[in-house]
Amino acid sequence: MEDQNKTTTKAICYHCGEDLPRVKYQTEDKDFCCAGCMAVFKILSANNLCNYYVYNNNPGQQLKNESRLEYLDDPKIIDQLIDYKHNNASIITFYVPAIHCSSCIWLLEHLYKINPAIFSSRIDFLKKQVTIQFNHEEISLKQLVQTLNQIGYEPLISLQDVVKEHNRSVDKNLVLKIAVAGFCMGNVMLFSFPEYFGLSGFEKQFQSLFGWLNLAFSIPAAFYCGRDYFTSAITSIKHKHINLDTPLALIIAVLFLRTAFEVIFAAGPGFADTLTGLVFLLLMGKWLKQRTYHHISFDRDYRSYFPIAVSTLQYGKEKPMPINDIKIGDRLWIRNGELVPADAILMKGDAWVDMSFVTGESDPIHKVLGEIIYAGGRQTTEAIELEVIKPVSQSYLTGLWNNEHYKNNIEKQNFNDSVAKYFSLGVFLIAFSATAYWLFQHDSHKAWSAFTAVIIVACPCVLALSTPFTLSAILSVFDKKGFYVKNTDAVEELAKCDTLIFDKTGTLTTSENAEISFDGTLTNEEEILIASLLRNSTHPLSRQILKALNVERFYSLNEYKELVGKGLSAKINGYNIYAGHLSMLPLTIKTASETGVHIVIDHIYKGSFDIKQQWRPGLAQLVSKLSKFNLQVLSGDTDKDRCMLTTIFPANATINFRQKPHQKLGAVLALQESGNKVMMLGDGLNDAGALKQSNFGIALTDNINNFTPGCDAILHGGALNFLPNFIQLSKNGLKVIKISFAIAIAYNCIGVYYAVQGTLYPLVAAVLMPISTVTIILFTTLATRWFARKNKLI
Repeated sequence: MEDQNKTTTKAICYHCGEDLPRVKYQTEDKDFCCAGCMAVFKILSANNLCNYYVYNNNPGQQLKNESRLEYLDDPKIIDQLIDYKHNNASIITFYVPAIHCSSCIWLLEHLYKINPAIFSSRIDFLKKQVTIQFNHEEISLKQLVQTLNQIGYEPLISLQDVVKEHNRSVDKNLVLKIAVAGFCMGNVMLFSFPEYFGLSGFEKQFQSLFGWLNLAFSIPAAFYCGRDYFTSAITSIKHKHINLDTPLALIIAVLFLRTAFEVIFAAGPGFADTLTGLVFLLLMGKWLKQRTYHHISFDRDYRSYFPIAVSTLQYGKEKPMPINDIKIGDRLWIRNGELVPADAILMKGDAWVDMSFVTGESDPIHKVLGEIIYAGGRQTTEAIELEVIKPVSQSYLTGLWNNEHYKNNIEKQNFNDSVAKYFSLGVFLIAFSATAYWLFQHDSHKAWSAFTAVIIVACPCVLALSTPFTLSAILSVFDKKGFYVKNTDAVEELAKCDTLIFDKTGTLTTSENAEISFDGTLTNEEEILIASLLRNSTHPLSRQILKALNVERFYSLNEYKELVGKGLSAKINGYNIYAGHLSMLPLTIKTASETGVHIVIDHIYKGSFDIKQQWRPGLAQLVSKLSKFNLQVLSGDTDKDRCMLTTIFPANATINFRQKPHQKLGAVLALQESGNKVMMLGDGLNDAGALKQSNFGIALTDNINNFTPGCDAILHGGALNFLPNFIQLSKNGLKVIKISFAIAIAYNCIGVYYAVQGTLYPLVAAVLMPISTVTIILFTTLATRWFARKNKLI
């Protein structure tokens, strides 16, 4: 037990910053307000984590009474909370309301130093979420939560969707702040009526009383309702960066200090009405923005990034079903290369699941019958049968899509980021210059009025809203046409592309209505053997042949292998079956045609399937519309379709065949080194590397979930003809953003012209500011819809 010394010294707790009580706690020459804060310091000190106090002064929080965590020993509850579990490793995501600064991020990302059973932890600061990967054999979920509680970061645990619960809690806090700001504003306006009508001089005692009351109402308005602006501004300055909240925090501080000065020294009525009105209007704008984002997010969660059907088994027959319609108890048929869309139990087949989409680890994990396979896993061998045990969570899959493991190395800076910082610096420069000028003219009243009016009139919230609102509206239009782009930054990349690379099979061609013939002879039994093999593949040629064979039953198989872009092999009923390119076959065939899908059963060549590709409808018109771009075709197939493609594509287009995956990747890299912005369109199978490396990668699909996490967008095959329209709308979106910036700057120039003269009353400026914001929102929304209609997308 450390010595506890009574003292009356006015000081603050080293850990949380609260005032020290008369009885304080001490250890290592540090003072603490309670035993809990001291205990946290001891834990951090014992694990060499005291850098936590370097990034921010007093960054911690007082510990609450210990929560009852017995329910975390219940296996059923653990299964509902855990995101992923395999062998000794588990992953879980917590919502931690206490996350508020860079020290929090630093400490939570170093949890492994406190307990080695914690492998890693990753923070989402905006959502206040921490994703922890830990060894559940060495530390239980209950112990993990206790560890977080002991260092002052108690997670808010709910068996419902964490993110949605978090969104609701944010809305409640914001509504409460709006209510408080509105209450303060209303009362301040009431007490300011005598000043407005020139009646304050008649009752001097009431003038002073009303001034003090206005100051009292300004305190919660500034320091409770406006607290987030100060926190954001201070954090940005600590990181040597000026964000869009910095000028807002400055003006709130200036208005409060001016009000306090004038009321305390009886120099005037102050600016309490302006202050409370500004905070109220800012919070209303934030609420409007949040409600709009919530609506957009709701649309994108449930219209989904993953609309492609997954194959279900109903009465032994395969039937495609939209992922949103999958229910608990449904049987899924997941082929080689397909993504598991929901947590499910393995019922049939040999599962080797690539969980790199979830964990970043690329080695496939073997699953046995009865084991759980988690959403986001990708089957790497034969097709498997699963039974769904949890509903599909689109928001979870979306989160995986944006996982840092699948971000390429191309540095991307959006238009808003590149302009906003200069805008904020310009506002500061004008405001301080105007203030200095009027102080030099010995007119302090105009100096203060000019400073406050400039800051308010040139409020950068217009800039903060124009880009996300415009691009989010574009995403909504894209969604409705079957084009699913992962985020708004990707829309800007789409607009910048000048080179388009197409794969052929499954991209320029369609899996529907292909003409298939077999050069050779097959018995009914052999057809079933071949169909049983091809059933496990997602490759378009496999799907086309399987549809043509149309067998009534299938056999189980062993030793399934698929060489991407080459072919398949497996052992079925004692037979060794091969299907694919000539180079894949276990024997040399001299008389056979090089093209087609060749079949070998037990080292006996049976013949080949010849597939006459059906080009996608309107392909010639599509290429004609894209002729202004640098066009290329990189196909892994033979050059049998060269003549056809040369008639469709312009003479300057590059068309190469027999391209292996690494050659496609090399082609993309070569173009980027030459300064080109590359868009890659492929089926997501043997194009994964090129899709990931390209500036904008599109995985094209018809009716199967062959999605690749390395892409920037999913495009339904039926919407390919809209590609020029999508590109043009993205370019128009950037035009809308630039016009909205011009409107904002023009408005600011007019407002600043009057503001620097000290003749624009700050309250008038505070009213004009949200009006300009609403104007920009309306303009971006209407302009985006107009361009969407012009591009025939709505």
